[in-house]
Order: sequence, then structure tokens, then C-alpha cells
Amino acid sequence: MKKVVLVVAAHPDDPEFGCGGTVAKLVRDGAKAYYIVCTSGNRGSRHHEIGEQELIDKRRVEQENAAKIIGVTETFFLGHDDGNLIANLELKEQIVRIIRKLKPDMIFTHDPSWFYRSMGDFSFINHNDHRQTGIATLDAIYPLSRDLSSFPEHSKEGLAPHKVEEVYLFHIDNPTAIFDIMDTFETKLKAIQAHESQVDDPKKVRGWMEERSKDLGKKAGFKYAE
Repeated sequence: MKKVVLVVAAHPDDPEFGCGGTVAKLVRDGAKAYYIVCTSGNRGSRHHEIGEQELIDKRRVEQENAAKIIGVTETFFLGHDDGNLIANLELKEQIVRIIRKLKPDMIFTHDPSWFYRSMGDFSFINHNDHRQTGIATLDAIYPLSRDLSSFPEHSKEGLAPHKVEEVYLFHIDNPTAIFDIMDTFETKLKAIQAHESQVDDPKKVRGWMEERSKDLGKKAGFKYAE
């Protein structure tokens, strides 16, 4: 039986940066993959050269193109406001509904415990939407998706409770699972570069991704890893 993989991410481009190589590899091995993107990415323009609705439309197309490169079957866009995401019951119900519909074996999402990180001379604060997505997704996985008493209206729509067997958090400080993405690293980069509104300098992004993937790979004896 083919595995079903679900990635729950905050913004368009987060799935590819977070676990694009791993998902591409799982799809090549026969899995069926889906994305949930929680926000529309309407604030993701550093140059303010594009109107909000045009940016929303552009980022949706970019995400769909990137998903095709990875091999994703379908992307669900929840359309929440970029920068203002809250892990409230509305968001959790939306995620639970899709979990119960797809019945994934594996879910990938943001590490909600990451607030601030220092990497040598480079330090940064994690985006609120990333943290809120992680919280909402973990709550949706357990206990909400599993328990019949959570959102009982779902059963009237034929959506039964579902227990997710494997959960992975990306961009985590001390990983306990490291995936070999040597064969899909170029696929990951190609998918990232499909987000043209976000990638100002493809060479710089490639260098950064190579460095990060190689450093992580050294921990497990892989050339490139996530």
C-alpha cells in the first residue's frame, strides 16, 4: 500500500525549503504527497513592487508549479492573512478536516518551539506563522484528528477519526531523523527557484542550501540531507 504524505506549511515556498528533497524522494519511492499552505503569502514582497492581490495570485501559481516539480498530487490553500496567523480552533479544524480526508501516514510541519536561532555570525527570529502552523498542526494530529468527539460534524460528512503514525518537524535544532536527499537535491532547488517572487539571487540560494544540506548530511554520512 502506498504511503500518504502531508506537508503543512505556513507560506508558499516553506514546503520546499523545509522538506522538498525528502518529499520528492518519497514520491519517487511510490508515496502520494499533498500540501497544506496556511497563508496566502500576501506580505511576502520585500520590494513592494506588486499589489497584494497580484502577489497572492502569483505566489499561488508559484507554489503549484513548485509542487508539480516535487511530484505533489494536490495543494490545499487555506488563505489566512500572512503574518497574522493564529493557532485557533478555526485553523485546527481546517487541518483536521484535511487529515481525516487524506488519512496521511506521515506529516511534516514546522517546529513550533523555535523562536530564535544563532548560527555563527548569522542570527534570526523565526516567523510567527511558522510557529503557529506547527502548534496548530501538532494539536490537529493529537488529539483532535484521533478523537471522535472532536468536530463531530465531520462524521456526518463521512470523515472518520484518523491516527497519524509518523510526524516530522523541519528546521529543528537537534534532529532525530535525517533523510538522504542526494538524489533529489537538484529537484528541491528547482522547486525553490519556481518561487520567483521570493528568490532574488538563485546562486546565493543554491550556495546557502548546499552548505546547510551538506552540514546536516555529515551527521549521517550523506552528501545532502534534510
